[in-house]
Order: sequence, then structure tokens, then C-alpha cells
Amino acid sequence: MQQSKEQRVHGVFEKIYENYDQMNSVISFQQHIKWRNDTMKKMNVQKGAKALDVCCGTADWTIALAEAAGKDGEVVGLDFSKNMLKIGEEKLQARSLDQATLIHGNAMELPFEDNSFDYVTIGFGLRNVPDYNQVLREMHRVLKPGGMAVCLETSQPTMPGFKQAYRLYFRFVMPMFGKLFAKSYDEYSWLQESAKDFPGMKELAKMFSDAGFVNVEYKPYSGGVAAVHIGRK
Repeated sequence: MQQSKEQRVHGVFEKIYENYDQMNSVISFQQHIKWRNDTMKKMNVQKGAKALDVCCGTADWTIALAEAAGKDGEVVGLDFSKNMLKIGEEKLQARSLDQATLIHGNAMELPFEDNSFDYVTIGFGLRNVPDYNQVLREMHRVLKPGGMAVCLETSQPTMPGFKQAYRLYFRFVMPMFGKLFAKSYDEYSWLQESAKDFPGMKELAKMFSDAGFVNVEYKPYSGGVAAVHIGRK
């Protein structure tokens, strides 16, 4: 029986959770941390802010948001993999970040009232959802007017030569890393599939606008292998 994208992704993350952080660092050559730090600078999260991190995984971005929002802030991380959340919980406890909570839930139907958050983020998660537009609409719905939605995600490099090398890397090298480090060749070949089919920067910016966001801007990282998109409500 053909698995749905949702079932398949869920299976992948329930399986690779223990090695996920280490693998991310290997796959992006440690760059994903730099990209996120630069994104956080751009966001300039205010003390006392309310933020939601969708598809939070092992909660690294949730933690960064909680630290920026401070003790008076309120940050929620949401993910549909309980195993990933378990790792996230351990990280939060180790840092005593009481202003952050993690919940099990679906990005396609966010369990929050309209206009609830100052910031809504999604980091390397949009490519794994069944319907990109639906998730962007949900992010728009739960964002307060004047709030900011931010997506940090793999993208499609536009530089000639580089584009081809990136494709080869994703297709052949990355699943091999998965096999070596996480013994999960199939799971990591899924990740390269989802990255390969993900829209380019301009296309994603248009999706942001279609979902209702205004003043949409984006910035490529590392030759376009990743990009941040920011929209306001």
C-alpha cells in the first residue's frame, strides 16, 4: 500500500530522532546553526514575546526563541514526532527554560486561536508537510496582526555548476552519510527527495503572499542551498 507523505515523514522522524542533531550538522557542514543565528538577528525577537515554532523537531529553534523572549516570554514548539519531542524536552530541562513548552500536534491544523503569536517560525520542516500552502495559511491564521512568520528551509541553488553539484550531493552523498552515521539510508534518501522537490525562493515567496502575508522578503544562504523567507500579517 502506498504510504501517504504524512505517514512516511512521521515514520522517518520517529526512526532517526537519536541521530538527527548530529546528522544535521554533518549534512549542512555546521552551516544550519549560522543560518539560524542570522535569521534570529533579522527577527529581533522582543522580550516578553509569544512565539510558536512549527515542526520544531528536537527544539533547537524553540530554545533560541525562548532565550530571546526571556522569562516573561512564552514559546511553544509543536511537532508530530513524539520521539523528536522527547529529545527536545531533555534539552529544555537541561536549560531550565520554563517559558517554553513542547506539544504534540499537526502543522496542518494548528491547535491555537487566531491571532495568538507575535512570531511563528518553521525551520527545515515545511518541505516535509503534505501541503505547503495549508501550513502557511495556518501560520498566517495564528499570527497576530503586525506579527512575523519566518521559514528557514533548504532551497534550490541558482548558481550554474553549483546547482548540479548540490543535486549530486543531496542525491548520493547525503544518504550515504545517513547510512554511516544513523544507519538510515532510506530515511535520509527521503530527506533528499523532499528537498529536491521543494519550491525555489521566488516560488515560495509567492506562496507566502498567496497565504495572506505582506512585505514578504527572502535571503539565500550558502549559494542558495538554503533560504529564509519572512512575511508579516
